Amino acid sequence: MSLDLEKLLEPVTHIAVEAGQAIMEIYQSDFAIEHKDDKSPLTAADNASHAVIAEKLAQLTPQIPVISEEGGLPSFEERSAWNPYWLIDPLDGTKEFIKRNGEFTVNIALIQDHAPVLGVVVVPAKDIVYYGSRDAGAFKRESDGTVNPISVCALGDGPVRVVGSRSHASPELTAYVEKLGATELVSMGSSLKLCLVAEGAADVYPRLGLTSEWDTAAAQAVVECAGGQVINVDGSRLAYNAKEDILNPYFLVFGDTSRDWTSYL
Repeated sequence: MSLDLEKLLEPVTHIAVEAGQAIMEIYQSDFAIEHKDDKSPLTAADNASHAVIAEKLAQLTPQIPVISEEGGLPSFEERSAWNPYWLIDPLDGTKEFIKRNGEFTVNIALIQDHAPVLGVVVVPAKDIVYYGSRDAGAFKRESDGTVNPISVCALGDGPVRVVGSRSHASPELTAYVEKLGATELVSMGSSLKLCLVAEGAADVYPRLGLTSEWDTAAAQAVVECAGGQVINVDGSRLAYNAKEDILNPYFLVFGDTSRDWTSYL
């Protein structure tokens, strides 16, 4: 299927922003917390965002199927034939949402040939949007409406800026960081960690813990459109819809390729 990614980028961004507005209505209320079968938290905001995105994407691109964290996972036999498809996380960082620290996002990605070719990451509590597509580049829209292109940056002379999970720290991350030498550790929730690398605010994000494909796809698109890389620990590109389960392997996100980031594993 031939798609005009640059033409899709603006309406998909609008959809993600609208989903973020639905989230904020609940964020500012006395919301209840439920739990899924895997014990992860769920709020009305997750479902409200999912409803907005699913409806609007069906109107925008009725021919393209959707996989959503809150919409159920089709069998691999069914979804392996989908190319392209939308992959969304209506509310990434539910734990951060519950903590009310603002570090949660709406993630919408378009996957084609196992790779994210378009991605939108909205930060509803801060009214910030990261977005990009393979043919347009990567951008950040600030809360005042200002839009600037973003790109990864070269390593500086100071400490390596490492971004890590706010709610999912691991012994593997600690060991990795120790091997890097002088570092400055920035803790952050949700897919914002990848976006920090994309905009040059961090040098590397080692994710040495479990994530799902909908957690990373949109932000990976932004990183790659900004000139960065998202790779598995064996050096291959992080891929999508290539296996039966939806879990990602451990991966590394970085901009500067002058250093072999896998050598510290």
